Amino acid sequence: MTYEEFGKKVGKAISELKRTKTKEIVLVHHDDGDGLCSAAITKTALEREDYLVKPLCLEKIYPEVISSLHEGSGKVIFYTDIGSSHADFISKCNLSRNLTIILDHHDPMPAKDPKVYDLNLENYDFQGESDFSGATCCYLFAKALNKHNTDLSYLALVGSCEIPDGFVGLNKVVLDETVRNGIVEIGNGKFRIVKFGIRIDDLFSKLQVLGAAGYYEEGPSIGVEACLRGITDEVKRKIAELEDRRKQANKRLISRLYRERLKETEHIQWFEADNTYERMGTKVIGQFCSFLSYQTRLIKPDKYILGIMNVSPDVPGWGKLKEKFMKVSVRLPKNLQLLIDRREMPGAVDLLREASEGFGVADGHKYAANVIVPLDKKDILIKNAEKVLSVYK
Repeated sequence: MTYEEFGKKVGKAISELKRTKTKEIVLVHHDDGDGLCSAAITKTALEREDYLVKPLCLEKIYPEVISSLHEGSGKVIFYTDIGSSHADFISKCNLSRNLTIILDHHDPMPAKDPKVYDLNLENYDFQGESDFSGATCCYLFAKALNKHNTDLSYLALVGSCEIPDGFVGLNKVVLDETVRNGIVEIGNGKFRIVKFGIRIDDLFSKLQVLGAAGYYEEGPSIGVEACLRGITDEVKRKIAELEDRRKQANKRLISRLYRERLKETEHIQWFEADNTYERMGTKVIGQFCSFLSYQTRLIKPDKYILGIMNVSPDVPGWGKLKEKFMKVSVRLPKNLQLLIDRREMPGAVDLLREASEGFGVADGHKYAANVIVPLDKKDILIKNAEKVLSVYK
């Protein structure tokens, strides 16, 4: 599979989009920095084509939410920076009734419905951990939709700040384009968005706070606007408030873990956040696990890190979940990453998919992943994960 084949599939999806009668589009997007950039790009590009776009920010692909979105027929639904890992389930819900376009970079599952276009570039031999982000995928779609959308290119780079390897692969192509067009300038090894006067990595870090810590306080919608209009004084104050709240929660949790230590099995080290992050989005537990992976005095370098927190039943803009869930995030110490690269141990998302088969909703990448499971399945998940890992040693 090649980039040219990706372009052909994008063209086919756009042609079908233009043939649809409805002018209303549901835009499902993730809540992290990449997800907010993805939403900003896609929303703007579609609105420029006179579509009415209704954003819905989801932390996870909750089955009951997705089922409700795909009821009926004749709709248009976009998934940005989310969806590929569950393209098979989305296909089952859709049943060829609604045009569905997925623009994502997470490890994909096959879409089995011809009306579900999964345009994830991982399906075309690019790597979502290094070559492109969800926002990059959205930008390439937007540029194919209308060449004038090149002014949104900086957001592909902002979203890609979550990738640790820097701007390589398709992201390097976009970077060169933005510099050539005067949208981004480089100085002292840093990348600056000209019209906002802000560094790309600085904007990304601010979006990370708005989307996660501010999930229940309209943080995602504020973040999408900030992507397009910059960081106002009012937004700065909101970010400072949310960041202080998250930092205080992180301090309480890290202090507790130094006192109590993490619980352990042979291959896993894990903890429960309890109510530490109450009224914050569950993305914060993954962010804390990433921080924890560098705390060498606290963690074991050869064990998977699992962080657990309860999921609020409230889904802003949709309603309340009927079932009670917990989220389990996985991060890897550096030593384990090397073993995974050599295929001596399973990647994070593969581990969670296998351990939660039949009761969980898992997605992510090989170094970072998460799963939503019913509250009463925690012990089973850990037991299953340990069983999966035991065959590798």
